[in-house]
Amino acid sequence: MQSLLPAMQSVHQALLDLGLAGRVNVSTAHSVNILATSYPPSAGAFREDLAQYIQPLLNFHAEVGSPFLVNAYPFFAYKASPASVSLPYVLFEPNPGVRDPATNLTYDNMLYAQIDAVYAAMKAMGHADITVRISETGWPSKGDDDEVGATPQNAAAYNGNLMKRIAAGEGTPLKPAVPVDVFVFALFNEDMKPGPSSERNYGLFYPNGTPVYNIGFDAASFSPSPTTSTFSSSSRPTVTKKNLNFILLRNFEYANLSFIEQRELLLAMSSLFVLPKKMSVCCNG
Repeated sequence: MQSLLPAMQSVHQALLDLGLAGRVNVSTAHSVNILATSYPPSAGAFREDLAQYIQPLLNFHAEVGSPFLVNAYPFFAYKASPASVSLPYVLFEPNPGVRDPATNLTYDNMLYAQIDAVYAAMKAMGHADITVRISETGWPSKGDDDEVGATPQNAAAYNGNLMKRIAAGEGTPLKPAVPVDVFVFALFNEDMKPGPSSERNYGLFYPNGTPVYNIGFDAASFSPSPTTSTFSSSSRPTVTKKNLNFILLRNFEYANLSFIEQRELLLAMSSLFVLPKKMSVCCNG
């Protein structure tokens, strides 16, 4: 880990030399296990054995204005202790919530509690000036016999409920004005990945492009264009933000399209998006 900060500094310097530092963030992803304490969130603290590395990293983030990235998976907490961890609490479903006695803030889901625990840990090291972003989160649709909760229903609930909250621009109880920013893991199942079955089943889609489960968006809320059996460069589908989810999840099987047809669909979809004003480069140690 001692090589991580020099690598980030070198990348940042290269971006400065190219005049791109104002557009590209330099960061690195951390496991939530860098926290020694995460409950209650206000007691969040980094592990003592990592403090010597984390402190200069935080100083770097504050200096260049880049986010602190964390991989957080409430699934692991539920898998480890399903008898004591509420399933609705980890799936963003209705529940009484958990109150932090020090702040009197109530948390209705574990992910937001984990984010605020990281904020508390950074504050304890003198930094309240860095944004936390979730570089990975997700829920497996299948697991081994001892992987409690790894089902398509729970995966759809977790990812679907999370996306609805992100779309609403929610912040955490501690930072309500700072919208939560996440990267969902993963787009595709990784059928050749080693390890427990869950590691191969985080995807929204199978490797052949067909959906693993319905993410939960209501087709009635979309107005799709008339369907066609094939897409060609001369009849590219009309893809709008309003019907994108319908097209992806309800309207056709991507795997049934030819390579050229898939390419044309992706080109049509790409017209909906523009590059952000500021991007991120992630250095892994």
